[in-house]
Amino acid sequence: MAKIWVESYGCSASFADAEMISGLIVNGGHVLADNSHDADLNLIVTCSVKDATANKMVNRIKRLKTKPLVVAGCLAKAEPKAVQRFSPNASLMGPNSVGKTLQIINTALAGKKKIELEDSDVTKIGLPKVRLNPIVGIVEIASGCMSECTFCQTKIARGDLQSYRLGDIVRQVTHEVQDGCKEIWLTSTDNGCYGFDIGSNLPELVNKVADIPHDFMLRVGMMNPMYMPKIKSELVKSFENNKVFKFLHVPVQSGSDTILHAMKRGHTAQTFREIVNRFRERFPKFTVSTDIIVGFPGETDYDFDKTAELLLETRPDVVNLSRYSQRPGTPAAELVQIPVTQVKIRSKKLFEIINQIALENNKKWIGWTGTVLFDEQTDEMVRGRNFAYKPIFVKEPVKVGEILNVTIERVTNHGLYGTVAS
Repeated sequence: MAKIWVESYGCSASFADAEMISGLIVNGGHVLADNSHDADLNLIVTCSVKDATANKMVNRIKRLKTKPLVVAGCLAKAEPKAVQRFSPNASLMGPNSVGKTLQIINTALAGKKKIELEDSDVTKIGLPKVRLNPIVGIVEIASGCMSECTFCQTKIARGDLQSYRLGDIVRQVTHEVQDGCKEIWLTSTDNGCYGFDIGSNLPELVNKVADIPHDFMLRVGMMNPMYMPKIKSELVKSFENNKVFKFLHVPVQSGSDTILHAMKRGHTAQTFREIVNRFRERFPKFTVSTDIIVGFPGETDYDFDKTAELLLETRPDVVNLSRYSQRPGTPAAELVQIPVTQVKIRSKKLFEIINQIALENNKKWIGWTGTVLFDEQTDEMVRGRNFAYKPIFVKEPVKVGEILNVTIERVTNHGLYGTVAS
């Protein structure tokens, strides 16, 4: 029996992988260490979506390689040579090789290096897990995607779309809620194309999951705009179920159709507008989250202005803003890059617009009273989510997992702050 330290970074799919890896470790007779110093082996589930993230991964790998080390996740699959350059003795495990966890760990503990980067798992449904948050069940519904975005390394790491069977997902969610989860996250590389390879689709899955006879809330994870016109009407209808958070994460990436074409996104700015308008027409209080990349190769001042205009028009509640970074192996990395100083100036302008929109949107919630599911303990406060998945903080002694009425008294651009209503 060995002590294994597991840490993870990136998207909810990476955290789901970490939970399954931890479950396999415990089922295999090992124990999870409380920190890397006490561990016999360190395992890191990596992300490689941006340069800044990849650099952070490299720094962590350098720190963790004093013990036998397993590097898992997207960076291991997309840039194995880079990982081995910084840690020559590290074992590597790809995102779709989670089923080989114990073989890799036991080999590494014996002082040998093992490389498992090929896709070896047909499905991740049903694997044991140790949850990062006891009331949140993260359920992967597919691996890979159907897109060919020129800036994205995730496709290199996770491959083509492989949707998991609807019945298997429903059984997994049922197990999660029976095990005490109050919040279920449906996650994958791109939820929008779920089921296209197996004769199903996301609205059908949402309906089946929401029909499970237990009390829980359902968060539908990220979906790219290009596939949503095909499922939009059905998806809006599936969101009418009271169990489904009124929340949509739809990364538009740019407001310029010229740049979207260069990115090979497969959608236009108008596609995004229509999605946002359709959901907001049906659900007046609805949270929209999106992603924006600033400084993609070839982006002119006009292209940038179109992005700013789109944000001011659609007014998303959450914007994940990134400066474009060259990711090895992607087509866009070969293009002529925009000067860093220019990208910084544009990024700062958008950052100010995003914060302004978020604050104005949040002010509309002042005075609202309603039920909140508390799902995370922060350093000083407990955070919960209301029906629109808005982050709500209270100072009262509330337990994670409780559902209470809260009145919103003040807001910032990052969240809502209130008190528990009597």
